[in-house]
Amino acid sequence: MNQAFFWNPGGISLLKNAYMYAVLSAFLPIVFIVVPAQKRRSDRPVPIHDIALALITLMTCLYFCVNAENIVTLGWDYAPAPTASALSFVFWIIVLEALRRTAGLVVMIIALVFSLYPIFTAYIPIPFLQGIPFDIKTAAQIHAMGVDSILGLPLQTGATILVGFLLFGVALQHSGGATFFYELAMGLFGRFRGGSAKVSVISSSFMGMMSGSAVSNVLTTGPMTIPAMKKAGFTGRYAAGIEATAATGGTVMPPIMGTAAFLMVSFVGVPYGQIALAAVIPALLYYIGIFVQADAYSAKSGLKGVAKSLLPNVGQVVVFGWAYLAALLGLVLLLVIQKNESQAPYWIVGFLLVVAVFSKKHRMSIKRFGEFLYSSGKTIAEILGIIAGVGLIVGGLSMTGVSLSLARELVNAFSGNLILVLIAAAITSFVLGMGMTVSAVYVFLAIVMAPALVELGVNPIAGHLFVIYWATVSYITPPVALASFAAANIAKTPPMQTSLTAMRLGAVKYVVPFAFVLNPALVAQAPLPEVLTAFCFALTGVFFLGTAFEGWLTIVGRRPNWPMRAVLIVAGLLTFSPELTFCIVGAVLGAACFILTRFWNQGSSHQAIGVDKDAEHEDTVFADQ
Repeated sequence: MNQAFFWNPGGISLLKNAYMYAVLSAFLPIVFIVVPAQKRRSDRPVPIHDIALALITLMTCLYFCVNAENIVTLGWDYAPAPTASALSFVFWIIVLEALRRTAGLVVMIIALVFSLYPIFTAYIPIPFLQGIPFDIKTAAQIHAMGVDSILGLPLQTGATILVGFLLFGVALQHSGGATFFYELAMGLFGRFRGGSAKVSVISSSFMGMMSGSAVSNVLTTGPMTIPAMKKAGFTGRYAAGIEATAATGGTVMPPIMGTAAFLMVSFVGVPYGQIALAAVIPALLYYIGIFVQADAYSAKSGLKGVAKSLLPNVGQVVVFGWAYLAALLGLVLLLVIQKNESQAPYWIVGFLLVVAVFSKKHRMSIKRFGEFLYSSGKTIAEILGIIAGVGLIVGGLSMTGVSLSLARELVNAFSGNLILVLIAAAITSFVLGMGMTVSAVYVFLAIVMAPALVELGVNPIAGHLFVIYWATVSYITPPVALASFAAANIAKTPPMQTSLTAMRLGAVKYVVPFAFVLNPALVAQAPLPEVLTAFCFALTGVFFLGTAFEGWLTIVGRRPNWPMRAVLIVAGLLTFSPELTFCIVGAVLGAACFILTRFWNQGSSHQAIGVDKDAEHEDTVFADQ
């Protein structure tokens, strides 16, 4: 907060590198305390070696912080004092171990390989992968004290902007925000057909927005929403698929979004508010796509909503929870009006804490305030541990100069064909997303892939969002599908088949990134009339795609045949086109499908087909096993 608000007590101000070392000294030791080297029981004491690692981390970061001015003025990254040179190796190893604990062994190995890249780059036989070589001592010094590695753009953004928003997300949860948004969704949508699924979609979007993590979102809201959906008549597999798909979208849901969106600030060079605004339409299209399919499933299965007497009163929920709506609105207004994303979240956190002190239902007692501090420290430490680690990837590529040639070679490899480069980017993002966190994937591809898209004329914000969207696709897509597997575990359903259901429910997520790259109006990178026109046609397209994937036309109450579903999919895709003519053709074609199905397919009139008995039986057998 001192750095964000320029308090500088006593006239003492921190240099940028001193501030980042100070932030790491505050949070990186926490990683070794709260994230064990190996799985252990929660009631076991912290091992002595983890305490030692935490102390070594603290002392190392503080040493660099105290000597920050010497690092800058005396060029210690190339000609350091002996102690600084030795501690550079210690710092390198510490950051890698923190990354292993927070992001996993695979991500750590990738970061290690790229951090060692400057040492063996001269021996690589491929010319464009050869760069400026360094000995291991110099490489360690640049990693620890240079401005393009551990202290590079990812950490600069994380330490200045992301910390405040992570604090806001934790404050929202600990002051009762999660409960409020769930009750609000229940009150608004619970009484409609398939209301429990629609509640899951809305509440998971809010929860995911607060947490920024798809898996933790599933584990938080899933135990409430999945049993409610199964009780309402949804199969376990469908309920788990809804929860996994809705939770995954939270990482791209404004105004908070996930870590990768904040890292875009430094890579794209625009304010965070502009990135959040650009992400609004794609996020809405994604959730509306899930909503349409859940509604179509409920209609064809004859599912009813929850009795009104059992639902929360919307008016009372809003009255008692006005502070949470005010917090979100206040955050948006501060981002738009004040345009200072480093200060905005702290004002809202202060507001939420004051409200919580006087709240009857979620009063912030001393004990709960301690829990809030613990959760804040743990959350920030884990994220900064990942960001500092993936900075090594940036460092390895930037110090060799290879990052400048990769995008050019990628464009040349595909002869400048945008579609082929987009497909390559999507596949790469998806594959890397299976073994890495979204933020790690984004940092890597923001260096390698996004510049290639920009070089081909793609809007920079659209190009970087494309990478983020496709990195999150792996959470619901086999073979890894972490969010789907987590939901399947709660629902007691087959994980792989649950993932396939989640894929179908989240099908819009595979289409929207290509659409907004080809049509920047969908990420608000065009005049307002053009943006509204593109959104309306895309909304129509999402409706066509949702009804086609689910196999039920909700407006006319008919089940389309397979040829008609195929035409609906084509019509839906056409409406995403940047060309107005194709959009109109798609809209007319889709409307024709509805009309023809309504009058020619009389045999399936209003047939409530019930739930999928085979799937239900399969879920039951799996649960028994």
